[in-house]
Amino acid sequence: MGSTASMEALVWLGPRTMEMQTTAIPHLQAGEVLVEVAAAGICGSELSGYLGQNSLRKPPLIMGHEAAGRIVGISAEARLRDGSSAKEGDRVAFNPLISCLQCDRCLAGFPNLCRQRQLIGVHRPGAFASFVAVPAALCYPVPAMLSTSLAALSEPLACSVRAVALAQLQPEHSLLIIGAGPIGLFCLVAARALGVKRVMVCDMSASRLSIAQRWGAQEVVNVRERDVLTTVQQLIPGGVEAVIDAVGADATRAQAVQAVVPGGNVVFIGLHDEASPLAANYLIRQEITLRGSFAYTPADFDLAFELLTQGALQEEGDWLEERSLAEGAKAFAQLVAGEVTATKIILHVN
Repeated sequence: MGSTASMEALVWLGPRTMEMQTTAIPHLQAGEVLVEVAAAGICGSELSGYLGQNSLRKPPLIMGHEAAGRIVGISAEARLRDGSSAKEGDRVAFNPLISCLQCDRCLAGFPNLCRQRQLIGVHRPGAFASFVAVPAALCYPVPAMLSTSLAALSEPLACSVRAVALAQLQPEHSLLIIGAGPIGLFCLVAARALGVKRVMVCDMSASRLSIAQRWGAQEVVNVRERDVLTTVQQLIPGGVEAVIDAVGADATRAQAVQAVVPGGNVVFIGLHDEASPLAANYLIRQEITLRGSFAYTPADFDLAFELLTQGALQEEGDWLEERSLAEGAKAFAQLVAGEVTATKIILHVN
């Protein structure tokens, strides 16, 4: 398939503007494979990009970094993440974060913080298209029992695995997750997989809190009805051992700091507000560890993919909605308008 061949793609043209266009199929570099996209999830960071509020995303751009499909083109030296040779027809999910593996951060074990990192769908054309070019070493063979839609969720689950790892939880610890969107819910999945039983989830959506209950949250708090900090103290006097803020608003970041025990861990993964005032003296006097969580390491992605193959997520229920790529522009508009009841939308491409 040559570089002059064309494909259909959902192209972001500027704030609140997306349309289907015909564009060139990506040209493969050495070590890359061409993936015919089957399913691609819409990420919260892409919603901010759609609104023109994300400085990393520049129009015109084909977004899409949560995806899975099948290999239809192979360059030289293409081996998959498990070391096997890439073969046409292989179903794969992929890690969209490309690191140089040579800078100081990569060599120190933080390839997610690579000085030259690139993200498919941000710095290069993404998966809201018929085809996407991906380094073969970032591709994971999808087993027959795993649906393509769930395989596409490897990436957001890996983000959540990273946040839970940074929270430094033990099975006997208590965890508060602020926000029951996809990342918050996936943090619940990751924590439960590690054996953490005492997990509290708060949100303003009753339907999302219902999902959290079904997925194993010991307690859910509807913030429209109950005060989070008061509820934490009633149920776990003294505070929780760790908090993950999957919202990132000024109010939720302040809540996270106040809800954790002295000496506890707070992980910020939500990116709602660019800057937030924090009670710095309180942080110092309580020796609270504050961590940012960005993306994932290859080990985090490996674990996320393993959890998916073990059945950590199921398609049953109303949390997942599937639409066609042609409906993508409408899906983005409805998501930012709050008109979607599902927690996650997957776009089916081919």
